[in-house]
Amino acid sequence: MLMDRLGVAYEVASPRCDETLPGGTHPREGTLELSCRKARSVREQFPRHLIIGSDQMAVLDGTILSKPGTARLAEEQLLRLAGRTHELWTAACVLDARTGRELAHVQVWRMTLRPIGRDEAREYVLKDGPLDCAGSYRYESLGRKLFEKVEGTDPTAITGLPLIALARLLGDLGAPVPPRKLDTTRA
Repeated sequence: MLMDRLGVAYEVASPRCDETLPGGTHPREGTLELSCRKARSVREQFPRHLIIGSDQMAVLDGTILSKPGTARLAEEQLLRLAGRTHELWTAACVLDARTGRELAHVQVWRMTLRPIGRDEAREYVLKDGPLDCAGSYRYESLGRKLFEKVEGTDPTAITGLPLIALARLLGDLGAPVPPRKLDTTRA
């Protein structure tokens, strides 16, 4: 969905890499490292391409929140975040597979959940299924209603890929994103 917005041709590949980081890794370094690992992991499949990898981490009080994996853990994470502000770190890495050159960008959003109770957290998790999401929410879907405030510069970073930065990185590697023709037929 996000790549379609750029109006460039692309293929999707699933990265196969170790996503464990040493304890105490700062979210900035962690998201940058994992986004580049993901890009590198498919380099042999696409030896003549620009490869994009991305990663995201939710951080509360300096602690990285893991992807919940189960509905119970997702509910618990949402209750920890309820009424509080956390950071959402999103990184993108572009690897030129021909040269090995990598360019990367990381962006931080401050995300404030409104106060919610257990029943609302449970209902949200059942409806939106955010078990594989940093922070246990899908902001681009039903999760948006959980927030009272979000602060950052590129809203696409919340959904996993900062398109403003990505367009710049692609241009810096010689593949500028073409301007898109606006559809003026839609109201």
